[in-house]
Amino acid sequence: MRIALTGASGFIGRHLTATAGHEWTRVSRREGGFAISETKLDALVHLAGESLMGFWSAAKKQRMWQSRVELTKRLVEQLGTWKAENRPEVLVCASGAGFYGDRGEELLDEFSNAGGGFLAELCIEWGKAAQAAESLGMRVVTLRTGMVLGADGGAFPLLRRVFGFGLGGRLGSGRQFMPWIHVDDAVALILKAAGDSTLRGPLNLTAPQAVTNAEFTQTLARVLKRPAFFHAPAFTLKLLLRDMATEMFLGGQRVQPRVALEHGHVFKHATLESALHALVG
Repeated sequence: MRIALTGASGFIGRHLTATAGHEWTRVSRREGGFAISETKLDALVHLAGESLMGFWSAAKKQRMWQSRVELTKRLVEQLGTWKAENRPEVLVCASGAGFYGDRGEELLDEFSNAGGGFLAELCIEWGKAAQAAESLGMRVVTLRTGMVLGADGGAFPLLRRVFGFGLGGRLGSGRQFMPWIHVDDAVALILKAAGDSTLRGPLNLTAPQAVTNAEFTQTLARVLKRPAFFHAPAFTLKLLLRDMATEMFLGGQRVQPRVALEHGHVFKHATLESALHALVG
């Protein structure tokens, strides 16, 4: 496939462009939009966006919103100026499992309603901006992504160092669910979204085995053969990180990849233990 990619320099983008058998065009940012030229493409994969990590000041939230919602709107507007025959057949746009909000033990799939909170609102509007490409005759897939685990990016390298020093532990009660996926499965599903004409709408990029924060902590400690005695109390995290702590670390979503399974995806790493053993070698 001939695929244009925003966010190519990011963690997932690097893994995508390393896959064989596709012709990749890396799309860079420019003032007010993206430097994407009108040419015949099979797919456009849109992953660019301000990192969610860092203190969520008003300015930080504005950058997160601008880089996702507003720039996606402008990207679709750019595509609207193209000749119909030159537009990509599909727009695959990033989003997040934060769409579902903090839902406790409720089992969630792509047909579940949105939740509340800043991340949910961000994902809702981000998805609407992407879905506007349907009016241009394009198929649209939105990726509701959990924590992507890889040896060379995302949260895992930091977690490995923290646990390696014996400083690992659960966050808050540890009962909050953590949707996750190995980067190899994330890449395979993104390519499936780009190439499978029957796939449209939301697609959960999460592994089928949902785990709580406590289970994640125990499994990682066991795989690394390190203790995990520390505990970060909820009130401390809220004091230091405020609503970022509430939404990203203390809230959770018990997400299932219903659409991926129904479309025949066989997970390379369906369990957390399998994924972590692969990452630590």
